[in-house]
Amino acid sequence: MSNTDTVRAFLTALESLDIDDALRHAAPGIVYQNVPLPPARGIKAFERQMRTMAQYGTGFEARIHRIAENGPVVLTERTDVLEIGAWRAEFWVCGTFEVHDDKITLWRDYFDWATVLASGGKGLVKVALTGLARRRRTLPS
Repeated sequence: MSNTDTVRAFLTALESLDIDDALRHAAPGIVYQNVPLPPARGIKAFERQMRTMAQYGTGFEARIHRIAENGPVVLTERTDVLEIGAWRAEFWVCGTFEVHDDKITLWRDYFDWATVLASGGKGLVKVALTGLARRRRTLPS
């Protein structure tokens, strides 16, 4: 399995919200960070974050636009989609992965926080408008 294949398999597992499968691709000393937040260090801290995501999230998609491998480093340009019920946010992400012995030792994502907040706000507006439209249809005339 190439390092690119490992990263693709890992992201596919996360898209399925299959945390056990995703953890198979993670090294015991994995470092996971959404910059500039502090990193999660070690498999236990990483697993807590992933299980929390799967507990509250109802969907995740990683649309890979570009992927490049140079030795142990795999770079991705993606659009990530987060879903929690009817709420949905889409935003551009640049991810750096390091893979050693078919295990991810580092996952660091960079994205524009303003874009994430704007997309999340747009998702909230859609949820509110959908709720209002549904309520309007059920009101007596």
